[in-house]
Amino acid sequence: MSASAVHSLWTTAATAAEPISKIDAPKIEYGQLSPTLIVIGAAIIGVLVEAFVPRKSRYYTQVFVAVVALAAAFAAVVALAAGGYGTTKAHIAAMGAIAVDGPSLFLQGTILLAGILGVFTFAERRLDPEAHGNRVDSFAAQAASVPGSDSEKAAVKAGFTTTEVFPLLLFAISGMLVFPSANDLLTLFIALEVFSLPLYLLCAVARRKRLMSQEAAVKYFLLGAFASAFTLFGIALLYGYAGSVSYATIAHVVDGTVTNVDPALAGTMGNDVLLLIGTALVVMGLLFKVGAVPFHMWTPDVYQGAPTPVTGFMAAATKVAAFGALLRLLYVVLPGLRWDWRPVMWAVAIVTMLGGAIVAITQTDIKRLLAYSSIAHAGFILAGVIATSPDGVSSVLFYLGAYSFVTIGAFAVVTLVRDAGGEATHLSKWAGLGRRSPLVAAVFAIFLLAFAGIPLTSGFSGKFAVFKAAAEGGAGALVVVGVISSAIAAFFYIRVIVLMFFSEPKPEGPTVAVPSPLTMTAIAVGVAVTLVLGVAPQYFLDLAGQAGVFVR
Repeated sequence: MSASAVHSLWTTAATAAEPISKIDAPKIEYGQLSPTLIVIGAAIIGVLVEAFVPRKSRYYTQVFVAVVALAAAFAAVVALAAGGYGTTKAHIAAMGAIAVDGPSLFLQGTILLAGILGVFTFAERRLDPEAHGNRVDSFAAQAASVPGSDSEKAAVKAGFTTTEVFPLLLFAISGMLVFPSANDLLTLFIALEVFSLPLYLLCAVARRKRLMSQEAAVKYFLLGAFASAFTLFGIALLYGYAGSVSYATIAHVVDGTVTNVDPALAGTMGNDVLLLIGTALVVMGLLFKVGAVPFHMWTPDVYQGAPTPVTGFMAAATKVAAFGALLRLLYVVLPGLRWDWRPVMWAVAIVTMLGGAIVAITQTDIKRLLAYSSIAHAGFILAGVIATSPDGVSSVLFYLGAYSFVTIGAFAVVTLVRDAGGEATHLSKWAGLGRRSPLVAAVFAIFLLAFAGIPLTSGFSGKFAVFKAAAEGGAGALVVVGVISSAIAAFFYIRVIVLMFFSEPKPEGPTVAVPSPLTMTAIAVGVAVTLVLGVAPQYFLDLAGQAGVFVR
């Protein structure tokens, strides 16, 4: 049969059938997605700045674009919340892909504020002495050059700076904004990749200790790729179970309230093995991002090796995004599976709290100590997740907000204590810091007391809210373990304070660099939020309470 005959058969068959209906254009609520769209737009502008703006002006242009974009996105979040999208008008936008509701707006606001402080610490250029008449920041002069090579020396001499870190930061933030508000599993996975890939790169571009920084990035990338693969495999199994990646449909199949079943999927639908293994794999990927035991092994190495401004931002914002996604998955998709996931989460929370607190006692590096402290905090926050009540959600939101500012502030202080080799992160070097620089030591002591959960700091308000919700949710034993691990953790925080204020400074000890107003602002905001949320937390607890209802 000739080609023309085949073609005519095909056209007549097409006309004989019913006319093809129009393909509907997707309905996207751009106004409600504006915080994410602003940040993505700015990140793309940042890439164009790298291509077209002369090298001398790039740094200022990038900092300006990043700060303006994040401030505008935060204003958009506030406008949406004021417009009732966090409460009465909460709904599913972007054809079922994104939830616009209280938790997503609250977490997006927290991530954007953490992002602004992150930009300030990234932009700091006064801590290291000038190299060849040029100010230098925490990032490698030329990321592509081999550490110690001639090309690196030439780049330092020419005064190059890696200003690409600002668009990378914005891309990471855009993924983090989508992650806690994703309403189907594919959007969740794409957001996970969008914020993970820039973080892998940012970890590798430290100016000092470049080999350690690159090692940290490789470890993070390999373990992160494993975690992403587990997540994707879990998504595939959940799709096989429910015939859909939409959160609402999966929840209906779990509850047994689904009505229209696709005949092709009827064979596997409702197969509990697929549900349980799929859930376990997806939750494993999220617990990896949170840094919960036993998925925590990357945390200390990456926190220690990455440039400290990156560590501070990552420790704060990644936790906020990942806990938001975990809450939505457990509360919206799997409330019908509560009896299965609660005992597992109990075990994870207990080993995370105790493991983080006990191993932190043995650490001699301040960044590793803060890394294990962040693992212990992941356990405390999981206690609120396990509460499975509205109070549980609001207490977790409040804790995440409080924790992120303390973390960025603490790592910003770490960048100030320096010796000839850059940051002096070994604990022995911090001895007598309170006598040499009382203000910096006092500020760091405030952050450590907040981590320890001492009253009149935000850490106490957050822990109290989380433990109260857990106790009311029937997890009293978990609260007892939490209080014990808080006591263990308090030991090593107080030990650092004693070291700073009650030991003699060594004559060859480190100096405290005087930062630019950018880092001063980041630290001052951290202290202010820590004290305000500790002394008068009620307004913010109420705000988290109003924002604690998921749209289904």
